[in-house]
Amino acid sequence: MVGMTRTVVARSGNNPFLRAVGVLSTLAGWCSAGMILAAVLITCQMIVIRFVLNGSTIWQTEAVVYLMVAATLIGLPYVQRLRGHVNVDLLPMSLPRRWRHALAVLTLSASIAVVSVMLFYGFEFWHIAWERGWRSDTVWGVRLWIPYLSIPVGFGLLLLQLVADLVAVLTGVEEPFGLEEA
Repeated sequence: MVGMTRTVVARSGNNPFLRAVGVLSTLAGWCSAGMILAAVLITCQMIVIRFVLNGSTIWQTEAVVYLMVAATLIGLPYVQRLRGHVNVDLLPMSLPRRWRHALAVLTLSASIAVVSVMLFYGFEFWHIAWERGWRSDTVWGVRLWIPYLSIPVGFGLLLLQLVADLVAVLTGVEEPFGLEEA
């Protein structure tokens, strides 16, 4: 129905790998939600300091930016697990089951390849910041390896969820694109 949304959680069957990845993705979703809540609370505190107490803020804006970026990256596997990413299923819906299966394997494999590259370079970027002791150019001077850690962690967890999705399709635990045969 138009306007109706439904949440489709990735199936795990009796596969312990799929279950473990599902737990990790759900935990990542909770962490992401916690970071968003912390960012909202820090923003409220910043508003009180600035406009009610007429004081200055030092770390709040930077912390909110880092928390929101980290929440986005850490939340990727949870959104993938819930099938919440934008997709156009016109082509998969019109294909026969065998072609739909091949398309799912192809798209998941391509996604795994792209996310693997992002993970590699994200880890490299984080490691350089950690090794060189980079700090932000603000008064707070946060050590940048701390917020940059969300890049390899987020992409690593997303990669794990994508591999689990591929395993689920290949083993028949889940139908390609979540489309059941009529």
